[in-house]
Amino acid sequence: MVLEASIVCIDTSDWMRNGDYVPTRLEAQQDAVNLICGAKTQSNPENTVGVVAFGGKSPEVLVTLTSDLGKILQTLGSTRLGGNLNFLSGMQVAQLALKHRQNKSQHQRIIVFVGSPLSSCDSNEMVRLAKRLKKNNVAVDIINFGEETENTEKLEAFINAVNSNDNSHLVNVPPGPHVLSDILMASPIITGEDGAGAVGMFGGDSAYDSALAQALKESMEDERMRQEAARKVEGGPSDAPQNTSMELEDDEKLLQDAIAMSMQEQQNQSSTPSTTPAPPTTAPSQPAEDVDMMDDDLAMALKMSMEPQSQAKAQESQSNAPSATSSLPSADPNFLNSVLSNLPGVSIDDERIKNAMKALEKPSDDKSKDKDKK
Repeated sequence: MVLEASIVCIDTSDWMRNGDYVPTRLEAQQDAVNLICGAKTQSNPENTVGVVAFGGKSPEVLVTLTSDLGKILQTLGSTRLGGNLNFLSGMQVAQLALKHRQNKSQHQRIIVFVGSPLSSCDSNEMVRLAKRLKKNNVAVDIINFGEETENTEKLEAFINAVNSNDNSHLVNVPPGPHVLSDILMASPIITGEDGAGAVGMFGGDSAYDSALAQALKESMEDERMRQEAARKVEGGPSDAPQNTSMELEDDEKLLQDAIAMSMQEQQNQSSTPSTTPAPPTTAPSQPAEDVDMMDDDLAMALKMSMEPQSQAKAQESQSNAPSATSSLPSADPNFLNSVLSNLPGVSIDDERIKNAMKALEKPSDDKSKDKDKK
């Protein structure tokens, strides 16, 4: 960035009280000065800015060259209006202030706000002053507003005389609802000679603002992609019922296999080679689909476990001899309790299971009573 020492010359004449600019010429000028000073100090940390007032009886240096923007803003709020615009003498004071800059490597620039008529200024004297400034390598930027129609011709002649390698500019701002500082945003006074010193709405570098906007855009895009990936990993809501139904079917199948194995073990213990038929060895071909089917399977298992006992009673009545089936483990309540307690999803405290266990205990009690009678 260009290393510069800039003097901002503000118009503090009585003409600045007019309200043809929003809100007044003075306040519009103050906003524009704030914008320009912020742009100059932020474009290069070694840049310095000073303020000179062109109104009143004579020009006055309000702020010497400094990089403290707060000091400049404080001074702008305490300016007083009065008198007429002292253009020629004010330009000489600004040149003298630049001559006494501490860093001689800084380029010299004067930025002038003209909001009053230049009727008292001679065009030839203005051209001679412009040539002297050009000889001393001083660039000049002029913001012509308020009386732009009357002052345009004289100011154009001044800029043509002081311009060197397009380092000086004239910006004409007609009155209207627009804001003065907004128009200066796109002017070479703010963007600089190479266009690299553009500033944002808050006085920041436009290159920095664009980089920040791009970073925010990329961050939002990454966050959106992350959220989409998370939704894909979690899966849709329809997946949960399918997984639950599959797990339920697996549990029911394991329950039926356990019942079949228990029944097979009971029949192997209670059957004899000659008289007891072999019980079924396979579980029902169709798996249970709900809790009612599970209860039916339990009832069938208990019924089948009671069949060897009834067959043993018939054999005992025919032979009138004590049968080996009188001590079947299937008729033993403790054995059935141990088997049922190991089955998943089966509670021995269920009323149906308790009723079945009581039914098993009654035949053994009747048999003991018959033996006592004999």
